Amino acid sequence: MASVDPSRSFVRDVKRVIIKIIRSGALLGLFCGLLDVTAYVEVANLSTLVGTAVVSRQDGRLALGRVGALCEQVPNQRKVAMQVKELNSLGYEVILVTSGAVGVGRQRLRYRKLVNSSFADLQKPQMELDGKACAAVGQSGLMALYDMLFNQLDVSSSQLLVTDSDFENPKFREQLTETVESLLDLKVIPIFNENDAISTRKAPYEDSSGIFWDNDSLAGLLALELKADLLILLSDVDGLYSGPPSEPSSKIIHTYIKEKHQQEITFGDKSRVGRGGMTAKVKAAVLASNSGTPVVITSGFENRSILKVLHGEKIGTLFHKNANLWESSKDVSAREMAVAARDCSRRLQNLSSEERKKILLDVADALEANEDLIRSENEADVAAAQVAGYEKPLVARLTIKPGKIASLAKSIRTLANMEDPINQILKKTEVADDLVLEKTSCPLGVLLIVFESRPDALVQIASLAIRSGNGLLLKGGKEAIRSNTILHKVITDAIPRNVGEKLIGLVTTRDEIADLLKLDDVIDLVIPRGSNKLVSQIKASTKIPVLGHADGICHVYIDKSADMDMAKHIVMDAKIDYPAACNAMETLLVHKDLMKNPGLDDILVALKTEGVNIYGGPIAHKALGFPKAVSFHHEYSSMACTVEFVDDVQSAIDHIHRYGSAHTDCIVTTDDKVAETFLRRVDSAAVFHNASTRFSDGARFGLGAEVGISTGRIHARGPVGVEGLLTTRWILRGRGQVVNGDKDVVYTHKSLPLQ
Repeated sequence: MASVDPSRSFVRDVKRVIIKIIRSGALLGLFCGLLDVTAYVEVANLSTLVGTAVVSRQDGRLALGRVGALCEQVPNQRKVAMQVKELNSLGYEVILVTSGAVGVGRQRLRYRKLVNSSFADLQKPQMELDGKACAAVGQSGLMALYDMLFNQLDVSSSQLLVTDSDFENPKFREQLTETVESLLDLKVIPIFNENDAISTRKAPYEDSSGIFWDNDSLAGLLALELKADLLILLSDVDGLYSGPPSEPSSKIIHTYIKEKHQQEITFGDKSRVGRGGMTAKVKAAVLASNSGTPVVITSGFENRSILKVLHGEKIGTLFHKNANLWESSKDVSAREMAVAARDCSRRLQNLSSEERKKILLDVADALEANEDLIRSENEADVAAAQVAGYEKPLVARLTIKPGKIASLAKSIRTLANMEDPINQILKKTEVADDLVLEKTSCPLGVLLIVFESRPDALVQIASLAIRSGNGLLLKGGKEAIRSNTILHKVITDAIPRNVGEKLIGLVTTRDEIADLLKLDDVIDLVIPRGSNKLVSQIKASTKIPVLGHADGICHVYIDKSADMDMAKHIVMDAKIDYPAACNAMETLLVHKDLMKNPGLDDILVALKTEGVNIYGGPIAHKALGFPKAVSFHHEYSSMACTVEFVDDVQSAIDHIHRYGSAHTDCIVTTDDKVAETFLRRVDSAAVFHNASTRFSDGARFGLGAEVGISTGRIHARGPVGVEGLLTTRWILRGRGQVVNGDKDVVYTHKSLPLQ
């Protein structure tokens, strides 16, 4: 469990866990479907209590689909959707704590009453059904549902009904433990429920007196009685927030510290169908954790949530008796970091163009002045990566080669000398007499950039953020931690105090990224730079707009009219200049008429001589004997490529559209008509004629630098420089005009000169 958060390290010793679903959307959803059911599951000493809100529909009726899902989604070390029988076979002890008998009974009695009532009876005021009668009627139906579901999984289950007064009897408590242990030894799942039908509680959903008063407190009590190692309370939100989760100002609390959080939390409404709500869950969590059982409140609807808790990931809210002894909680660090970046960006925007320019020039000078230190830290990262056995393409991206610092400094100075992009008037319109509207450029706000391996990306992105007036949060790969740290220090030391070094924040842990991705009210754009997996994960984890590309599957198409010497130079550069780059050629498409052309042989021999592994598509594999490519949609990011023959330019275009990633594609041809067809029809972010795909780069495009390359179609596409980090705002200058139903306004809508 290398990824275990320090505050969750206790999970390594967890054998027995209690999980109760609350209004947060709890783990995976084991039995997430029972009407009022609040299922408590103990898995390998994992007890899961499934909350009423999670297993109920909006109308309060039983959600059968969620019940089934819950049965199949208790986690283990390897899978998210682990069936209960698999948990048993792996040695996990599973205990369910459920509620819902009252709800099931109420549904049955209402239906029966409806069937036996005349139309006249239905017009009369309907009396509320007795809760205890509902519980008595509903208990058998509730257990029948569980029995049916577990039988389908070839798992045996058992029912244990308890009341508050039972726990006052020491002999009962002793017998309870013996019975549960016996059932668990037999791989039988005990299902607990309060026996509301004979409970001495006056009203099951109102009376909160006694040893336990709702299913949250019952789960906590059982966790102590059955010596559970962890109690997980599942909810329909991500955890405990400082206020109602729907309010933008509310922040999730990852570790509850009574002295810090007890007075600052504001609770929202209680559960819509059960007795509890977050107040009840917190009360139960505090009592259980103070007695020695750690508690995590987390979402019952989030995928893999139980698995994530058991793996020690920092999700939900942890209650632990030693929490107050730990280092101060970082619950608010992500938001504070983002807010600080926004505040600093606004101060940056208030500077003059020359002052912002000077900051960039100072950054360039600082990089050159600290080159030896930067190179030393980078060499340490590279050595560590090689010892760790990282693949060569990653190590190549990680390395800051000789001359790279000078190149970066040069790019920054070029960027500094470009026209100031902020507050430019893009359009000016006379709306009416003495009413002038201006469309102006302005920063997006706060950017979150997540990148892998390449520390030089940090420099490019930071310089672009400064030039565009944006706040910036950076998260690099752990393999480049020393390089990123020294680069961040060198750059932020060059930022004047009247702006603030927090303009650019460096995120150091994965947990902080998870928190930052939830801050759609503070962060304006996320740009992931890295693998397909990284980009896909981020897109699936945030509501913040994401700009970037998942793959860099770039093509070079050699047309039948191509100058083969030119084609050779382009292909060799596109593949071997920097094979790990996203703009490197991955597939070489060749017109079928060139199959036996000596020029093609020369290109292929040159590639092999340079150490490029060549794979063939179906036709090239058969004709030239190359190993068959597994897939055309594959980014090698190394000294390898795929070769395939096509019928003509349209076939090449069709191939690119089918297997490409809309990044950068090139045609080599002397036929201008064919070239225009390719340039106009290939739907990629960058399309070239007789030029290497490696030109698809912000610095080479004259953008000064790039924050990334976007294959999307909204906002920015291709290499994203300063312009891609800007948006617009409207400024209206008037002399007291009012709309007043447009009675006194004569609209002219006349375009005006920008000057």
